[in-house]
Amino acid sequence: MNLKSLGWNQTFEESFKTYENQNLVPGRISVEHKGLYSVLTEQGELLGEITGKVRFYATGRHDFPAVGDWVAVQAIPQEGKAYVHGILPRKSKFSRKAAGLTTDEQIVATNVDTVFLVNALNQDFNLRRLERYLLMAWESGATPVIVLSKADLCEDVQKFLDEVETIAFGVPTFAVSAETGSGLDELAAYITEGETVALLGSSGVGKSTLANKLFGSEVLKTNVIREEDGKGKHTTTHRELLVLDSGGILIDTPGMRELQLWEGDSSLSQSFQDVEGYAELCRFRDCTHQNEPGCKVQEAIETGELKEDRYNSYVKLQRELAYFARKEDQKLANAERAKWKKIAGDRTRVHRK
Repeated sequence: MNLKSLGWNQTFEESFKTYENQNLVPGRISVEHKGLYSVLTEQGELLGEITGKVRFYATGRHDFPAVGDWVAVQAIPQEGKAYVHGILPRKSKFSRKAAGLTTDEQIVATNVDTVFLVNALNQDFNLRRLERYLLMAWESGATPVIVLSKADLCEDVQKFLDEVETIAFGVPTFAVSAETGSGLDELAAYITEGETVALLGSSGVGKSTLANKLFGSEVLKTNVIREEDGKGKHTTTHRELLVLDSGGILIDTPGMRELQLWEGDSSLSQSFQDVEGYAELCRFRDCTHQNEPGCKVQEAIETGELKEDRYNSYVKLQRELAYFARKEDQKLANAERAKWKKIAGDRTRVHRK
C-alpha cells in the first residue's frame, strides 16, 4: 500500500516534517470504531489508539481523528497496532451538528476533494435538504457534485434537473442509474489516483450501491427501499474509506435525515446568490425584506422570479447559523477555561512534590 494511492501529496508531506524525528510514520484513518481507528499505512492496515497526550489536550471533537484524516503514528506492524500521536492539518472538513440536544460537532469526513451529494429521483427528493447539503459542502472546502440517483425509476428526469438548476448555480449535476450504468462514467472521472470523493445523502438514495458500482465489486452491504414512500434503511452504519483499484478513494457515509448545520456563514452567499443578489438592489441597506418600500426581494417573490420557499429557506438557515454560532462561542470559551484550569492544577501538584 503506497501513500500516493491513499491521497498523500506534497502539502501533507510538508506538514509531516513536524514528526520526522519522532520515529513516526504517516497513516490515513479509514474507519472509526469506539475509541479505536483503522489506520492505512505503508506497513498495512493497523488498529490505532490515540495517545494520552492527544486526549489530554483535546478541547472538542475536532481534536480527535476522523475518517479521512492523515495522522502521525507509531507503527507496530508485527502486532497489527499503532499509536496516534497527532493529526495533520485538514485541507477540508465536512461537519454537521451531532444529533440530539447538545451542541456538539460531528465530523463526517475530512481531506475530501469532491463531495457527491446523492439525491434519489423518487418520493424522497427534497430541494430544501439539498440546499443544506450544498451549503455544508461549500463550507467544507470540497467541491460539490450533485448526483441524482435511480434515474431509471423516473419518468421525467429533465424536470428534476431543471429544479436543481434553480438552487445549484454552476454545480455539476448528473442523473445516474446503478441499474443501467447510465451516468457512472461521468462520476468515475472524478475518482482518479490520489483523489478522495465522499458520498453523502439520506438513507435509501443508493450511496452504497453507487460505491459498489464504482468500486467494481460488492464491497458494501445494500438494502432495498420501501416502495410505498421510497425511504430506505441505514444500510451503512459507519463511515468507511475505500481505496479503488484505479487509485481513487471513496468515503461512504451513513444516511443523514437530521442535517443541522454546524457552520456555513461564509458559504451562505455562495449557495444563495440569487437571494442576496436581489437583496443588494433594495432601496435601504438595512432592509428586512418585510414591508419596506423598494424591497427587491419581495418584488421578485411577487413576480415569481424568486420562489417564496427558497427565500424562507435562506432566512431559516441564517437564523440557524446565528443560533449555533452563539452557542459554540460560549462552549469554546468554557472548554478553554477548563483546559487551562486543568493544566494549572497539574503544575500546582508538581510544585508541591
